[in-house]
Amino acid sequence: MRAYTPKDDVQKKPYYTDRYWVAPQVAKSDVSEDAVFAHDLEAIKAKFDVLDAYIQVGQMVVVVNAADNFGVLELMKNELEYNQLSELSAIDWLAQEGKFEIFYQMLSMSKRKRVRVKCKIDEKESIRSVSSLFRSADWSEREMYDMFGVVINNHPFMKRILMPDDWEGFPLRKTYPLQGDEFAQWYEVDKIFGKEAREIIGPENRDPARVDRYDTERFARLGHEVPRGADISQGEPDTPLCYQENEGVFLIQKFDAEKSVVISDRDR
Repeated sequence: MRAYTPKDDVQKKPYYTDRYWVAPQVAKSDVSEDAVFAHDLEAIKAKFDVLDAYIQVGQMVVVVNAADNFGVLELMKNELEYNQLSELSAIDWLAQEGKFEIFYQMLSMSKRKRVRVKCKIDEKESIRSVSSLFRSADWSEREMYDMFGVVINNHPFMKRILMPDDWEGFPLRKTYPLQGDEFAQWYEVDKIFGKEAREIIGPENRDPARVDRYDTERFARLGHEVPRGADISQGEPDTPLCYQENEGVFLIQKFDAEKSVVISDRDR
């Protein structure tokens, strides 16, 4: 059996670097420029501390304290007519600030307005569930726990939703290795066959998305079909595109790719 090499520091190696492109901030405007948003913001400020508020890309962004997340959303639902929670998740700012940013995307069907409520928590800090207010929060909060490790208090079923229950680490943190760590490479082998089978089976391929243009074993080559496993390093044939089998369907004209026309006029 292959000797096990400890990988205790594997999550600490890939620090936040320039390999993560940070998009420039979109221009912000004052909330007072929109009467509806200005009214809603005043209603929130009357009951809760607002750390920041602005309009960006046509929606209002409100930054509040993490302890007020449930109360703010409850107010927005019951008094301000924001009756849908369309999305919630976390953003990893651990490298820069040591915090997660939690956001809630709210939608008012009657006002036709969107508001994003944001707050920040420390890495080991938990936040209150809003699933009792919006059923849509149930799975989203579980995914946030599964992918980022953010613990949700008062959730009715707080467990992983995508990864196995015994998975180690949180795949959407920026410090998580892009191709997984040693635990990920050997997970299925260890789980199904046991560690004693590592030498026989070998590690799992953690880069299945890699595409090799000369790979004729795994990929169909539309327009350049060749026998499976053929060597195309010296060139490959062109195959006319055909979208119907057996000479087409009765009373339906066979499609000819060369005679097709792309319509750019949407009003046509």
